[in-house]
Amino acid sequence: MYFSAIMNFVYNILVHITSFFLRIAALFSNKLSLFVKGRKNVFAQLQKSIGASDRVIWFHTASLGEFEQGLPVIEQVRESFPQHKILVTFFSPSGYEVKKNSKAGDVITYLPLDTRKNAARFLDIVHPELAVFIKYEFWPNYLNTLQKRNIKTLLVSGIFRKEQAFFKPYGSWMRRSLKAFEHFFVQDDNSKNLLNSIGLTNVSVSGDTRFDRVGEILERNNTLDFVDDFKGNHLCVVCGSTWPEDEALLIPFINEGPEQVKYIIAPHNIKANLTKDIVDNLNKSVVLFSEKEGKDLSKYDVFVLDTIGILTKVYSYADLAYVGGGMGTKGLHNTLEPATFGIPVVIGQNYKGFKEAEELVSMGGILSIRTRGGFNDTFSNLIESPENRKTVGLINENYTKKNRGATVQILSHIRTLL
Repeated sequence: MYFSAIMNFVYNILVHITSFFLRIAALFSNKLSLFVKGRKNVFAQLQKSIGASDRVIWFHTASLGEFEQGLPVIEQVRESFPQHKILVTFFSPSGYEVKKNSKAGDVITYLPLDTRKNAARFLDIVHPELAVFIKYEFWPNYLNTLQKRNIKTLLVSGIFRKEQAFFKPYGSWMRRSLKAFEHFFVQDDNSKNLLNSIGLTNVSVSGDTRFDRVGEILERNNTLDFVDDFKGNHLCVVCGSTWPEDEALLIPFINEGPEQVKYIIAPHNIKANLTKDIVDNLNKSVVLFSEKEGKDLSKYDVFVLDTIGILTKVYSYADLAYVGGGMGTKGLHNTLEPATFGIPVVIGQNYKGFKEAEELVSMGGILSIRTRGGFNDTFSNLIESPENRKTVGLINENYTKKNRGATVQILSHIRTLL
C-alpha cells in the first residue's frame, strides 16, 4: 500500500513535469504544437457542448487506428441509444486532426492530460453514464476517478501482454486502476488468462472489433472511376502505406518486373518531395493522383496516390497487396483492410506484436519477406500464378469472416448497463 502511494505520487509529479516540457518542445515540433494547443480550449468546448441534463456516453481512443477499431461499436451505440450524446476523445493529434469533424460523435475533443485535477473537472462537465476505452490507454487518474464516482467503464478490443507493468511484482499501483473496469472485452485467450492471473475475472474473449469494421467495407460501394480507367483488364498490385524502406524493394521490382502489370502506390507520407522521389526512381510511366485530370490513365503503369482517405476502396481493385511499415521500424500498417477482400498480402519482416499479422503469417495468408531477393521471388510467384493467388487469398477471406461478431457481443452487454 505504501509502495503504491509512492508510485502514484511519482506518476503525478511526472505528468506535471511532462506537461511543462511538452510546452517547450511544442515550439519546435508541429505535431507537439497540435498536441498542446489542441488541449487549451477543451474544457470550454465541453462546457459549451454538454449540458447538465444531457445523457452522455464517452468513448476514448488513443489515435486514428483505435478510433477505426472502435467505430463499429460507436456507430451501433449511436443507433441504439439516440437519446444519448456521444463524446469521443483522442490522445494523439494524428487521430484528432483527421477525425475532429467525424459524424461518429456529437462532441469530439482531445483528452486533457491525466492529472487528478483534469480528471475531476472533465468528469464534472461530461458526467458520462458509460465510459468505453478502446484497446488500451490506461490513465490512472481518469480510471480511479471513474471508479470513485461509480461510472460504468468498459474496455473494448483490449489486448494484454505479460511484459506490461500490470503483471509485474512492482505493478500493484497500476493494477489498482484496472479495477475501474466493469468488464473487459479482450481479443484473445492470452489476455484473458493474464487478467485472471491478477484476480480479474470479469473478462470476455470477444475478439477484435476491427474485423467488424473491415467486414462493413465489403458492403459499401467501393467504385472509383479513375481506378477503373487505370486498371482496365490488367493485374493490379496495390502497395499501401509505404515508407522509404518498403519503396527501396518495391521500386526496383517494378522497374525490372513483368510487363502488363499495373501498380498503385499509396505512400504513408505524401509530402511533395517524397512522392517526387518515388516518381523519379521509377522508369515506368507514372501518374500522380493530383495530376490525373484530363489524362488517359489507361496508358500509365504506375499510379501514385498523393492523397489520403481512399486506400480502403483502392484495395478492392487489388489482385495482391503489399502493406508497408514492416521493413523498417515505423510499425506495420493495417493488413486487415486488404485481407478482407480475399487477396494475398505481403509485408516486411517486422510484424511482431501485430496479432492478426502473426496469425495470418503462420496460416500462409500473409507472406513476410526480409530481403530484396525474397521480395522479388514472392511477388513473381504471386503475379505468375492465379492459382496461388486464389489459395493464399482464400485464407485471408476465411480468417476475416471467422473473426467477426465482437460488436454484437459488446452491444448486448452495453444494453444491460443503460
